[in-house]
Amino acid sequence: MWRIGLGIILAVSVTFAPLAAGAQPATKVPRVGILIAGSSPGQSYLSAFRQGLHELGYVEGQSIAIEYRWAEGKYERLPDLAAELVRLKVDVIVAVATPAVQAAKQATKAIPIVMLSVGDPVTTGFVVSVARPGGDITGLANIASELVGKQLQLLREVVPTFSLVAVLWNPANPSTASQLREAEAAGRALGVRVQPLEAQSPSDIDRTFVAMTREHVGALLVLSDSMFIAQRERIADLAAKSRLPAVYGLRLHAEAGGLMAYGANLLDLVRLTATYVDKILKGAKPADLPVEQPTKFELVINLKTAKALALTIPQSLLVRADKIIE
Repeated sequence: MWRIGLGIILAVSVTFAPLAAGAQPATKVPRVGILIAGSSPGQSYLSAFRQGLHELGYVEGQSIAIEYRWAEGKYERLPDLAAELVRLKVDVIVAVATPAVQAAKQATKAIPIVMLSVGDPVTTGFVVSVARPGGDITGLANIASELVGKQLQLLREVVPTFSLVAVLWNPANPSTASQLREAEAAGRALGVRVQPLEAQSPSDIDRTFVAMTREHVGALLVLSDSMFIAQRERIADLAAKSRLPAVYGLRLHAEAGGLMAYGANLLDLVRLTATYVDKILKGAKPADLPVEQPTKFELVINLKTAKALALTIPQSLLVRADKIIE
């Protein structure tokens, strides 16, 4: 009898031994939410973020999960998209552009936020200072407003005769207000009149180009904004039809047919974002992680667009270009 009992015990032990071993809690896979104010930034930019994570030892779908949400330039969608990420209980939110950071900040005070492509995080109230953020938000600033004057100077090198420049800006994005102020200051320094034109939604863009034609502007400066990035091909097409030389803040615009762009190298900033995510997942507090600002800027010139506008790009400008699109 005891032999039968022992056999049962051994059988039960063998049967349940693997289950006992397998019952150990699995390692939690961290989840990152990506909140983008504009459209999908393109495969190269998503790949840059994944590559940054990969270099730090993460593999998407295995050791890290990523939830993507983008508003396609419709900022009114951002609060709901941010709330979705909060309900998913992500460990970190990467918010791209000022409106996305605002939405994430309003949606949670418990989840760390890494900002990307924000003009002035201090003025917008995201951080106390770039050296010591002091809250739940840190990341990278693109200092877009500080580059506006340079963009206008470059445009003047290509078209030295214009006296009135249209500035396309989005009042729904707080960071464009400081860019507009810099544009007006740069215009005064160059002896150029600045004509601000508002576009808060894609439906406003056609109207602004009608106004440019009516006002006989000689050139166009498009401020950095996620809605404008989402509509970059349309804006470039309208500028071409209006025979307007235009300058932008990101190479995405020049690649979409815009004449020229000068600004921070966004791919570099995207890769750096992964380092913030890694540090926070390992226990660092956003309050203690200084905000980084770009140190590398790029000039991209679209020669195909220049030829279509019958413009000759000065050789002195071509030799300074980081990329020439032909």
